[in-house]
Amino acid sequence: MKLTTFACHLLAILTTATLVCRAEEPEPAAMKAAESWLALVDAEKYSESWEEAAPFFKEKVSKEQWSKMISSVRGPIGTVESRVLLGAQFMTSLPGAPDGKYVVIQFKTNFAKKPDSIETVTPMMDETGDWRVSGYFIK
Repeated sequence: MKLTTFACHLLAILTTATLVCRAEEPEPAAMKAAESWLALVDAEKYSESWEEAAPFFKEKVSKEQWSKMISSVRGPIGTVESRVLLGAQFMTSLPGAPDGKYVVIQFKTNFAKKPDSIETVTPMMDETGDWRVSGYFIK
């Protein structure tokens, strides 16, 4: 799958997620997984963030592709100056993804060169019961 197609696929999953949400309390462990994963991305530990991602994520993009793609997105916008939770939605179905347990989390993030951004991070529960990030998008 080409990087552009993958990015559009993740965007489609994340932008239509609110259409299929369930009214359940988001899993605190999913929030912790998202924050830990974001800390790796913030520290430019892109290979490590790929290693910690969900199997679904790793099936769609190689470690090398991820490192190249995320550095080309995050590099130009600079470091994170602030990040505030906007909300989180528990989901069991997302377009283009297998049914399962997901939490779509949004943050209002100020980057050094891109203030007032919205980051969307989507952890999913894997087969072992651990939450791992399966999608990431900056708007």
